[in-house]
Amino acid sequence: MQIKQLITEEECKKWDYFVAQTANSTFFHKSGWKQVIEQSLGHRTYYTYVEEKGEIVAILPLAHVKSIYFGNALISTPLCVYGGILTISDSASNKLQDFACDLAKKLNVDYLEFRNRNEVQNNWPKKDLYVTFRKQLVEDVDENLKQIPRKQRAMIRKGEKFGLQLVENDTVNEFFKAYSESVRNLGTPVLSKAVYKKIHEVFLGDCALHSVELENETIASVMSFYFKDEVLPYYGGGIYKSRSLKANDFMYWELLKLSVARGVRVFDFGRSKVDTGSFSFKKHWGFVPEPMCYQYYLVKSQSLPNISPTNPKYQLFIKLWKKLPLSIANYFGPFLAKYLV
Repeated sequence: MQIKQLITEEECKKWDYFVAQTANSTFFHKSGWKQVIEQSLGHRTYYTYVEEKGEIVAILPLAHVKSIYFGNALISTPLCVYGGILTISDSASNKLQDFACDLAKKLNVDYLEFRNRNEVQNNWPKKDLYVTFRKQLVEDVDENLKQIPRKQRAMIRKGEKFGLQLVENDTVNEFFKAYSESVRNLGTPVLSKAVYKKIHEVFLGDCALHSVELENETIASVMSFYFKDEVLPYYGGGIYKSRSLKANDFMYWELLKLSVARGVRVFDFGRSKVDTGSFSFKKHWGFVPEPMCYQYYLVKSQSLPNISPTNPKYQLFIKLWKKLPLSIANYFGPFLAKYLV
């Protein structure tokens, strides 16, 4: 067995073939994220794999995120909600885990973080802050609607009555208008428009942009990823008046319908922090929260990191950020957001 670093285009093809063929893989294991993280965020990556007899048997995407204010970490994978080791070999998995721990020490980071969807490193401390929401879909659209609780179905119908329309976008322009305002309203810095543009370019064909319009005005928008038989509405939000128009309810239902027609059988509503607004929103759709297992190998840190917006020490910052004019929030936000991924 040999441990290697992902460098060439041919190696990227082999890496992505392994991801496509391996059970428990995720969209966030794809090699394209290496390009996004390096070129758009400026973080150094260590995309590492184990090869046996010329074939990849395990992979581990890693990136080094270092900030004066938010700490120094080696993460699998920043910008993504899932990560960690993907393997078909226990011995190869052990090699990658040892490599990651040694690299974390060499880089003198505070901690090494694996964003596992399921527990893997049994002896590592873990954080129970996040859950994910995934649901099986059926071919019959009406049957999918019936599986949504009655109150949520009523929200969808309200959006339909307002005359909303879902349109597909070719660029990130309309998406960024709606999404950046949504993020600012939550008191969170947004990444630069260039990051979302890069994601759309790198994953073109597997990345879709849809906006909800009312009288030619974009009310809400979502960037979704398609992987195997899954759809992941990953970045989504709307302007302030989208709430009263039930635009998000309408948007996700229309996306679900389009995805079913495309042959999708899993709707991955993504990560949420427990007992937050997004957590409640997804539960109202009848999705059952599944605990996620983010695990840590502590190097310099004595305790688990907490740079979540739920941390009380960030509450004053969040309140102030919500009051910023959108242009100012969008200008300064990327300088902070690149370290909060």
